[in-house]
Amino acid sequence: MIIETERLTIRPLMLSDFDAMHVLTTAIDGMPRAECERWLNWLVLNNDELERLHQPPYGERALTLKDGTLVGLVGYVPSIGPFGQLSYFSARLNLPVDRRYRPEVGLFWALSPDHRGQGYATEAARGMIAWAFQPENLNLRRIIATTEYDNKASQAVMRRLGMVIERNSDADPFWFQVVGILENTMDN
Repeated sequence: MIIETERLTIRPLMLSDFDAMHVLTTAIDGMPRAECERWLNWLVLNNDELERLHQPPYGERALTLKDGTLVGLVGYVPSIGPFGQLSYFSARLNLPVDRRYRPEVGLFWALSPDHRGQGYATEAARGMIAWAFQPENLNLRRIIATTEYDNKASQAVMRRLGMVIERNSDADPFWFQVVGILENTMDN
């Protein structure tokens, strides 16, 4: 799976991405070199095995400029949470309020600090959403994204994508704070 947008290429990670990946993960969360190396090895193997098993392309993808510069990560993730406690799911989808955990397909993005504020996250997410909603690809009904209350930049990306944004009014679970939801409106 390779997605091209106007300014970006989204592609599987490769072991040769290590130096750029280490710079990125150090800037984002201070990941030590050995941990980054182990993680990148796992990501490359995971991608290969998912493809071999004809499974969805879950996991991190390299987000590069057209010149090949790695500027971030983007990807799909199985997202399991108490979505039924959000009014979107009870009111719009006519489901009972339910605190049990259920699966959805999540979308995430992370950019190096030097490349934030240039619209790359929105552009990459739009490309990933378009690909995931296509009947010949994942044919998803909806895609979600989650973030923290204080991550205004990710919430702004969600708004630009046209997501309905829900704030979890329940303190539990602590990591389930802000959820963006985007329905597939394509004719499937």
